[in-house]
Amino acid sequence: MKQFPKNLFDKLAIRKQNNALRQLPLPATLIDFASNDYLGFSKSEIIFNETHQYLIKNKTIQNGATGSRLLSGNHKLYQETEGFIATFHQAETALIFNSGYDANIGFFGSIPQKGDLIVYDELCHASIRDGIQLSNAKAYKFNHNDCEDLEKLIVRNPNTTIYIVTESVFSMDGDCPNLQELVSVSTKHKCYLVVDEAHALGVFGSSGEGFVQMLGLQDHVFARIMTFGKGLGCHGAAILGSVELRDYLVNFARSFIYTTGLSPHSVATILIAYQFLEKEKKNIEILRENIIHFNQEKNMLGLKPLFVRSKSAIQSAIIPGNEKVKVIASQLQQEGFDVKAILSPTVPEGQERLRICLHSYNSTEEISEVLRLLTTFVF
Repeated sequence: MKQFPKNLFDKLAIRKQNNALRQLPLPATLIDFASNDYLGFSKSEIIFNETHQYLIKNKTIQNGATGSRLLSGNHKLYQETEGFIATFHQAETALIFNSGYDANIGFFGSIPQKGDLIVYDELCHASIRDGIQLSNAKAYKFNHNDCEDLEKLIVRNPNTTIYIVTESVFSMDGDCPNLQELVSVSTKHKCYLVVDEAHALGVFGSSGEGFVQMLGLQDHVFARIMTFGKGLGCHGAAILGSVELRDYLVNFARSFIYTTGLSPHSVATILIAYQFLEKEKKNIEILRENIIHFNQEKNMLGLKPLFVRSKSAIQSAIIPGNEKVKVIASQLQQEGFDVKAILSPTVPEGQERLRICLHSYNSTEEISEVLRLLTTFVF
């Protein structure tokens, strides 16, 4: 076996030295405050069993897609599922991708053209940034949730096709942008607004349809990226938009064209999970009650200054320093609570944090106790 390249070895050594080396965790049996399974759909026996029955009823006994969707992999479940998703989200069309990462690199790697401009929130997810790097368009970031800074960038680039990019719930901070103001800016300057709704699906809206629809702004957004690995509890993603957008992505999005499609079982799980989301309101209501309870308890215990302001299922306590935040996360885990430390360079140095995810299956007693313990470990 050839020796590992020294420059790569040195990069690993630096990570170790900075106490920032990533390692795969072992499966945990702790109380879950770490996963993105906000509604508990990933563990739902009802969804699991209904998916199996749906496949049997439709005589779909097939383990794999067999090829890309443009060759042999566009099995019949895709059409029904994409139609349901489009109707649910009040969009013209939906196009399923294999993951949220694939959707973002496919979209941003193909839609913005040379001579166009992408202006994106500085806290946008790595998948958006990676997609932008694949684009031939120029790109500038604007200060987080700062529409004034955004508009300054826009007016400096007149007579340019401009894409404004944000998330409806930011994955590390859990906060939301002022979407009404973003729509106003994009309309005023004839820009194309793109919103990643990965962490809003299942959390916002009467049926968990997302932040954009909750505000009634779906007709003012050029593209929405809906990711299924969070609130929907399964796998894959869809880009919502016009018929022309769908046609363009099918022809030019490389992460769609050059990959094997999802298996029939995966697509059926997406469909059944969406159907369950539409008719089952209890989990959404309990999640919202837990978010309110968390914020009330946090304020009562004097923890408010630690936390980023958030009304979503993601609550982040800023505890600077990789070593310090890892120690506190470990203490909480020893007490039976699965809370993860987010280290630099995943977040900027000085912004290390505990990322606490709330779920419909967390009890109010568990939420109160994890916050009480955090108070004893921090102060």
